[in-house]
Amino acid sequence: MTTIRLLAVIEAATITGPAKNLLRFAEAARDHRFGAAVDVSVITFERGQSKNLFLDSAQRAGIATFPVPESGAFDRRVLKRLRAAARELAPDLIQTHAVKSHFLSALAGFPDIAPWIAFHHGYTWPDSKALLYNQLDRWSLPRAQQVLTVSSPFREEMIARGVRPEKIEVIHNAIDADWGRRNSTAQKRNELRDRLGVPDDKQIVLIVGRLSKEKDHKTLIRAVGRMRRDRSVHLIIVGDGPERSNITRQIKESGLEAEVSITGQVPSAEPYYGIADVCVLSSLSEGSPNALLEAMAARVPTVATQVGGIPEMVTDGESALLVRPTDEVGMSQAITRILKGPEFARLLVAKAHALIQERYTPERRAQKLIEVYGRLLGLTARGNESAIHIGP
Repeated sequence: MTTIRLLAVIEAATITGPAKNLLRFAEAARDHRFGAAVDVSVITFERGQSKNLFLDSAQRAGIATFPVPESGAFDRRVLKRLRAAARELAPDLIQTHAVKSHFLSALAGFPDIAPWIAFHHGYTWPDSKALLYNQLDRWSLPRAQQVLTVSSPFREEMIARGVRPEKIEVIHNAIDADWGRRNSTAQKRNELRDRLGVPDDKQIVLIVGRLSKEKDHKTLIRAVGRMRRDRSVHLIIVGDGPERSNITRQIKESGLEAEVSITGQVPSAEPYYGIADVCVLSSLSEGSPNALLEAMAARVPTVATQVGGIPEMVTDGESALLVRPTDEVGMSQAITRILKGPEFARLLVAKAHALIQERYTPERRAQKLIEVYGRLLGLTARGNESAIHIGP
């Protein structure tokens, strides 16, 4: 049986969504149960940071890592280092993640070294500079032999950026169906609530993700403010990012300091799902959100906005409650419906968890990716992916 050597280029110092899914894929695809094994190596960028949680996690998982040092945003030596690393590793395929990796890999001539796959996970909107920076994809992505993305709306966005439709494949993110179970014990829940100072009589609303504009924490905070008169709730915001100071200011101005906690960056959000009564995704833009999959796997009912790939993943009223983006009234009503209806919440959870088992396991995602790799390498034909058998 064949082993495909995949070189992944990713900018990650923490366990972001793309980094999380890359690590899961590397572990799920390293044997031959899908017809071919994939041996993943990782190049990432280091700019003077003393600790890199992503590299540490990759190394613990037995993934070969190759940090490329850079002195700043325009360090031209990075291109030479990237080329040298890629030629030394001699991969069968190169896969890049996010704008910077796409752009530098194209400049470094990676398409001349091995077939190149660009994996688009979506954009963040911290400021106008980042919005301009994201436009680099208009030059980079059409040069890739294959573009992968995580939702149908993102596919249309890539077509608008000049990528030919036949190059684009949609593959949703994934999660282990038992994720979150180890933190569901009463003892662990009580210990975390005590550490956070959340009284037992308060129900917990949880949001997990980068603190950036597209996540729209402000609408959720206003929604929780509306609920303060009717119900004793506590909002926990897990994550960090450029909007933290603005979010903190809004909490203070709203008089919600006692009702909202911000944890900052944490090694894993898993313990927080163990104490959540409802999870919320208040986003203005999403692809295939890991926070939604985590809530589904951890058996926590979810309120989410009707954006991006979310309506592809869950159905309103069956596996989640969906609201319009920026609708603080609808969001507060949906949260309250779940908190006041435990039987309805259990039905949402059961359906959502069944969807994880049916559609979103790491094994299913790994099989789909290996089928794409096989086609790109000429090892299987389009339309015959289910019968992939890659010979010695």
